[in-house]
Amino acid sequence: QVQLVESGGGSVQAGGSLRLSCAAAGNTASRKSMGWFRQAPGKEREGVAVINFGWTSYADSVKGRFTISQDNAKSTLYLQMNSLKPEDTAMYYCAADPHLWVVLTTNFAYWGQGTQVTVSS
Repeated sequence: QVQLVESGGGSVQAGGSLRLSCAAAGNTASRKSMGWFRQAPGKEREGVAVINFGWTSYADSVKGRFTISQDNAKSTLYLQMNSLKPEDTAMYYCAADPHLWVVLTTNFAYWGQGTQVTVSS
């Protein structure tokens, strides 16, 4: 089993920055790949960024603005979000999966409860 707890969400004005954190616990073999996803009201969930063994992939909408990283010693996943836009407003979820080389459309096995990000214009 894997437990994921997100933090760092909040309200920010357009152009601002936030850093999301995801504390992971449980079977390390079950979280070879990690990712961030988001869901805005009335919209489908979308992949934001994924990482495994240093390989990263980003949604086109966040490339150049968001950075995914992880601190394996602390079992923590991060999402640095810069130049935030109102369209980035969503609930952000951390996810983990036992498979390697997952992509943004992979249905990850484990999910956190989410942290809300609100960007005002």
